[in-house]
Amino acid sequence: MTTPTSITDPLLCVVGAGALSSRRIYPYIGAAGGRLVGVCDLDMERAAKTAGRFGGTAYTNVDQMLAELKPDGVIVCVGPGAHAKLAQQILKLGYPVYTEKPPAATADDALQVARIAQKTGLLCTTAFKKRYTEAAARARKWLEKFPEADRLSLSIDYCSGGYANDTIEKSFLLDFAIHVIDLTAYLFGEVESVFAFAKGMNAYAVSLQFRCGAVGSLNLSDGRSWSVPTEETELTVKGGHFMTIHNSATWRIAEDGKPVEWREPCTFISTGDSGRDTGHLAEIEDFFAALKEKRTTRSNIYESYKSMVLYEAIRASAESGQVVRPVYQPL
Repeated sequence: MTTPTSITDPLLCVVGAGALSSRRIYPYIGAAGGRLVGVCDLDMERAAKTAGRFGGTAYTNVDQMLAELKPDGVIVCVGPGAHAKLAQQILKLGYPVYTEKPPAATADDALQVARIAQKTGLLCTTAFKKRYTEAAARARKWLEKFPEADRLSLSIDYCSGGYANDTIEKSFLLDFAIHVIDLTAYLFGEVESVFAFAKGMNAYAVSLQFRCGAVGSLNLSDGRSWSVPTEETELTVKGGHFMTIHNSATWRIAEDGKPVEWREPCTFISTGDSGRDTGHLAEIEDFFAALKEKRTTRSNIYESYKSMVLYEAIRASAESGQVVRPVYQPL
């Protein structure tokens, strides 16, 4: 029996060579400490162009690429409807996988992927970038200073430019708002009850009751701008402790009713940073580190499944006009 060698610079294959992956994945692989060896896309010309730009060999068949290259991990960046199918396929072939968000089109599909990941013992993680922002990391560390029972409220205003909302998979709620739906659980834990109002598929006002007893509110709409972000997060803890986060980059912390910390980076829009204010680089770094250290990530597939349960609870409440209690199935 040979002893497995430790991973130094992970060898990566990427499935998908579209605009998003070319902006947010391929450019960060080297910076995160990995090496691209394979690019797969149904369009061979696009795969070859991407491989020529970033490195690796072009393919149109996932199975062939993995059989020939045997990478340390696989990144999937295609349409959300294919995330779960490809993740299962790749896990069953014996490779850890990272998919773009959302992890699946439905919570049930995400749970199926989570169960296959558990069965195979392989890592499956989701690119929920908000968990990896500098601001979220600081907020999580700050919250840990206080008893969970002292958390009082969380509010998030998170809006985008216009969506056509012509399909569920390309809807504002699943494609964009899913980021802060995931962030709420990362910061304040699982949600016990949800009530939501909606105006079509364009705007949602969501009330949350967390299991820790805290309350929350989300203001979500697609009537603003793609070029000017308007994202505000407020965290309140009993005793005059509160933290304000602006556009995932600027934050202000008060304790005992007095200001104690203020961070304002030299960027105006959240798309123009190093990859850590937005989380795009940091999430890939965590995936690579998890491959090396044989551990999980902060956005592993089961955590992502729970975020999908919350997303579906918001939709169900908005459609029914009733309070919905999310049910999280065990692995």
